[in-house]
Amino acid sequence: MTIFDEIVDDKANSEFTSKGLKPIYHAPTSAKIVIIGQAPGLRVQNSGIMWNDASGDRLREWMGISKDVFYNSGKIGVIPMDFYYPGKAKSGDLPPRKGIADKWHPRLLKQMPNTQMTILVGSYAQKYYLKLNSQAKITTVIKDYQKYLPNYFPIVHPSPRNNIWLKKNPWFEQEVVPDLQKMISQIISN
Repeated sequence: MTIFDEIVDDKANSEFTSKGLKPIYHAPTSAKIVIIGQAPGLRVQNSGIMWNDASGDRLREWMGISKDVFYNSGKIGVIPMDFYYPGKAKSGDLPPRKGIADKWHPRLLKQMPNTQMTILVGSYAQKYYLKLNSQAKITTVIKDYQKYLPNYFPIVHPSPRNNIWLKKNPWFEQEVVPDLQKMISQIISN
């Protein structure tokens, strides 16, 4: 039985699998870069294609890679904090379910032994992987991204909902994104 089959068969996911929904992730053994974000949005869950939305377009732009490299090169892995769309909240989506990363991430990451960098997209992934307390300010974490290198590269979520944050923090696209692109280019070309 594959990890995918185990996730599908996990009773914790029966609410989703009973509707015919499949877990959204991509863990090729050849991955050099892994992207860990929150959970798929509704559009992604319905299409079955990770980062298949405006957020994904911006993410690829920030990474400096094409859709072809993102989806077909085998150099990019994607593991969300939850494999399924968690539902709608008052503003945005519900948070990823607790315990999913604890249970499945170690096995999926082990399956990608050539990983040279993990991009942590948004607060859920950053707080989990960087062992931050709930009071940690994500703006500060992203500003201090260099202290988490070379293993982790924290970035803001590329959602259009963060346009206001991006306008208030122009240093992100002026300074952080070029460093991200440079590192990704070096990793992918080797």
